[in-house]
Amino acid sequence: MSFPEPLLLADGAPPQAVALALEEAWSAGRAVGLAHPADGDALAAAIGSGAALAPWGAAVVLGSGGSSGGRRWCVQPLAHLQASAAATASWLQAQGLDPANCLHLNPLPLHHVSGLLPLVRCRRWGAELRFLPPEWLRDPALLAAACPLPAERPVLLSLVPTQLGRLMASPQGLDWLRGCRVIWVGGAALAAPLAEKARREGLRLAPCYGATETAAMVAALEPERFRAGEAGCGYALADVELRIAPVAPAPLELSLEPEGSAALEVRTARLSPGWLEAGRLCPLPRDGEGWWRSGDAARLEEGGLTVLGRLDGAVHSGAETIFPELLEGRLLAAAVAAALPLEAVLLLGVPDAEWGERLVALVRPGPGADPADLISSLEAITAGWWPAERPRHWQLCPSLAATAAGKWDRARWRQWLEVAVKAGS
Repeated sequence: MSFPEPLLLADGAPPQAVALALEEAWSAGRAVGLAHPADGDALAAAIGSGAALAPWGAAVVLGSGGSSGGRRWCVQPLAHLQASAAATASWLQAQGLDPANCLHLNPLPLHHVSGLLPLVRCRRWGAELRFLPPEWLRDPALLAAACPLPAERPVLLSLVPTQLGRLMASPQGLDWLRGCRVIWVGGAALAAPLAEKARREGLRLAPCYGATETAAMVAALEPERFRAGEAGCGYALADVELRIAPVAPAPLELSLEPEGSAALEVRTARLSPGWLEAGRLCPLPRDGEGWWRSGDAARLEEGGLTVLGRLDGAVHSGAETIFPELLEGRLLAAAVAAALPLEAVLLLGVPDAEWGERLVALVRPGPGADPADLISSLEAITAGWWPAERPRHWQLCPSLAATAAGKWDRARWRQWLEVAVKAGS
């Protein structure tokens, strides 16, 4: 049986050229593999002959962290991406916005699902799409000059927290962001200090949650609710159901959120069929009722969804299950309130004979900081925390930084810590 050969695109060319090749392939019923140039060989090995993609015709294969943190090449049929775009349109319409009249700005790479969806949305809605080069996001003054925002129609923007923080650090960037009607922020946790500053500056943020496996966004907080002081990621989109479920073999005990929190599960018609390994499709695991376990711990309340952190990133210390992302946010907020020169902090679990695991903090001081004074102040802040939450060691790390997508590569920094500890022993 013959099938259209998949097209492999290394997302290093100008986005307009990649988008054109992608849409031409889809029009011909072909699947397309999208990857960063460094991942091109891995993508090709995963797709193999492409026979496993034949049932879906027009589709895309994208890299994903997967539900358990490993690198996977996720399949999403074009119909699923279009369903995601339709659900986002309904979300906008509920806020009085006409999707077709919006200008959608995209600074994210097409090989990420959050960078691909603006293209699909705009084609689906009949809206205008404009790509923003990465160098513009690194230079807010250049961005403001090169991309003035129209006053006569709504502007939509998708950012990761790292990009948002960089723009907000500049007066020109802040002025430019004020011209956006909706700023979706996802891909990583939005730190509380950054959220509070955004509220003070009147920015219309819409913190959201989604995954490659769900064809991007499945929940989003309305900007007006965000500006009113609400946290979390809002309610599920119209074509999505969310629930929380205990983690086998026993219910999850969370030290910070002891009630109503467990693994987030998603049910929607746009769940990925699965991922590819050596040309073979590995179906996305779901239960008999169609629910997929995301790998994130979460809480569902009257106000909507709050994501607590990765289940596979949880630290089990003593009898407690600790989510480092929550503690990092709490520590950053306290540092901002105390005017401490702390630029970044990352908490990692390390083996401990008595506790099972204990936390170690990697710290990147701000310019001009006295490292010893900074660590002493941070120790004082955490002195009142529960014993399992308090870092047992503080390690200076001037190079500490998240990835370009705003995520922490915890495995990389754990390796860095091991080297640093050996060098100091």
